[in-house]
Amino acid sequence: MRARPRAAIDLHTDRPHAARVYDVLLGVKTNYPADRAQAAAVAERMPSVRIAARVNRAFVMRCARELARAGTRQFLDIGTGIPMEPNLHDTVQRVDPTCRVVYVDNDPIVLAHSRALHTSDPRGRTAYIDADASRPETVLGSREVAATLRLDEPVALFMCLFLHWLPATTDPYEVVGRLVDALAPGSHLVVTHLASDITPATVTSVEDTFQGSGSEVHGRDRDQVARFFTGLRLLAPGLVTPHGWRPDDDPAGIGRGPADDDVPVWAGVAVKP
Repeated sequence: MRARPRAAIDLHTDRPHAARVYDVLLGVKTNYPADRAQAAAVAERMPSVRIAARVNRAFVMRCARELARAGTRQFLDIGTGIPMEPNLHDTVQRVDPTCRVVYVDNDPIVLAHSRALHTSDPRGRTAYIDADASRPETVLGSREVAATLRLDEPVALFMCLFLHWLPATTDPYEVVGRLVDALAPGSHLVVTHLASDITPATVTSVEDTFQGSGSEVHGRDRDQVARFFTGLRLLAPGLVTPHGWRPDDDPAGIGRGPADDDVPVWAGVAVKP
């Protein structure tokens, strides 16, 4: 019997996608003209945006490494983006090769690259979910999560540069709340989010560049971002810019410590009691 041919997947390369725009800003090549045009438009309004992207990524890897060193062995990365070495599983499996990681995104291009490049140490495990994380049940109820993670044991939930992409019709606090509620005590929530109150005019201009593009971006102020951690205990140093969270000497390889205005992003890590 012949296998039924798979239906063609529309990659929507004619319009920018958040994961691919981020890919452009990090200087990688898995992107298309619409993504590069959008990244250029953002950079025109926020000249430091490439620095901000690198600082955010450095924070994610630094935080993952610290959590793994503290004993976390399970990670759920939502809005993972296109793979780029080192990936989150590379970082945590260097601490303990038995770490397990599930990646979540909704771009078919991310899926294709994840299947090829998110290769686990054989002593651990990685999986990828093609899901709409604005509907947490599609993540929590997936076979990949069930096969890879034990939700009755602590999990580190990463939602970095993701929540500000949710459409205005989605309640981001409900999304985070439903995901955190499903996790065991001792789990961690890691969030980075575009800040509307560090460089307000710049962030408003960036938001405007995405109007009509098929993507939305919504900055939030410090108090609004802090609401994502309601009921959790924020780890020191609290809610800060990404380069202010337990920084390395040169967190993004830019040769100097960035100013907060260069990185209008709030970052925080909290534990579930």
